Amino acid sequence: MSDPGMAPEPEPARDCPLCPRLVAYREANRDAEPTWFNAPVPGFGSRDARLLVVGLAPGLRGANRTGRPFTGDYAGILLYETLLRFGFAEGSYDARADDGLSLRDCRIVNAVRCAPPGNLPQPAEINACNRFLVGEFKSMMRLEAVLALGVVAHTAVLKACGAPLARFRFRHNAVHTLPDGLMLADSYHVSRYNTSTKRLTGEMFASVLETLVDRLANAA
Repeated sequence: MSDPGMAPEPEPARDCPLCPRLVAYREANRDAEPTWFNAPVPGFGSRDARLLVVGLAPGLRGANRTGRPFTGDYAGILLYETLLRFGFAEGSYDARADDGLSLRDCRIVNAVRCAPPGNLPQPAEINACNRFLVGEFKSMMRLEAVLALGVVAHTAVLKACGAPLARFRFRHNAVHTLPDGLMLADSYHVSRYNTSTKRLTGEMFASVLETLVDRLANAA
């Protein structure tokens, strides 16, 4: 499933040194906000899940602050409310890592594990962090489907799976079957910008999850 030239690795260490720009930003944030998480954000949810959601990177005041993907900033509201609606989560989302929310048959990670300046990771940082996405795929033995939130996540998934980039183009609500049989579904990112400009609405995102639920049910 992964690029044979890249060995899978576990979660990055708290002081992962791979990306100098992100390391400097992490250290600056630790100085400015010492009570925040300020480290590579680990995945959330069981590795036994059949669905993996892949985002872009931790938000500075979101996951970088709370230590849980999509938790503490606007993007998490739509994501977790929709996962709850379709049975991929239980409990309630309260924008805190200790809100008691849990995932069901679903795991969430980011293509880049550290918060980048301006919420925009550079290509070299995306490539450096791909080894951890490879590790996710290697460890998720029951994985059947991936939901990529945005073009960067879509491309990172293809790279981690060793799938040809030109063959599988990003398109909202598209569902691709990768060469190894893995299902890859695309959605615009659940960012505040996309939702405020109506590039992505709640109904549009729900449609993507509805498609995934149907596909997973048919595969069961």
